Amino acid sequence: MNKNKEIYNIVLSSIFLGMAFVLPFLTGQIPEIGSMLCPMHIPVILCGFICGWKYGLLVGVCSPILRSVILGMPPMFPTAFSMCFELGTYGLISGLLYNQLLNKFIKRRESLIIITLIISMLIGRGVYGSVMFILMGFGKIQYSIKMFWIGSFVETLPGIIIQILFIPFIVLIYEKYKTSR
Repeated sequence: MNKNKEIYNIVLSSIFLGMAFVLPFLTGQIPEIGSMLCPMHIPVILCGFICGWKYGLLVGVCSPILRSVILGMPPMFPTAFSMCFELGTYGLISGLLYNQLLNKFIKRRESLIIITLIISMLIGRGVYGSVMFILMGFGKIQYSIKMFWIGSFVETLPGIIIQILFIPFIVLIYEKYKTSR
C-alpha cells in the first residue's frame, strides 16, 4: 500500500471513529429508539468496506470502549466489552470478505455489498451473543438464546433494515466517486 493511500485510510478511519462516537447522540435522546437503530454499527461497517479490514477492525474495537471510557455509555461491562468484539467483527468481516469477493466477482458489485453486509451482520451478532454468554456466565444473570434473539434481531430490526438500505447505497456512491477522481 502506498503512503498516500495509507494516510487517506487513516484520515477516513478517524472520521468513521468520530461518527461512531457522535451518531449515538442523535439517536440516544430516546434510549429505546437509540439502541434499536444501532448507530455505532453503520460507521464501523462502512469503514470496513471503504478502508479495509484492518481499519474496520480497529474502529470497531475502539469505538465502544472510547465511548464507555469518556461518556460512560455504553456501560463498560458487559455491554461495551461485548460490543468491541461485535463491532470489530463487523469491520473485519466487511472489509475482508468484500475485498475477497470483489477480486473474484467484480461485475456484481451491488450484490457483493449486500451479501457481505448480511454475512458481516450475522457473524458479528453471533460473536456478540457468544461474548455476552461467556461474560454473563460470570454474573448472576444468565444469558439465554431468547435474550440473544430478542436483543440481536427483534429489538434491532429497525437498525438492521437501515443498514441494509443505506450501507450499500453509500458504498456504491463512494466507489463511483473514487473511480471518478
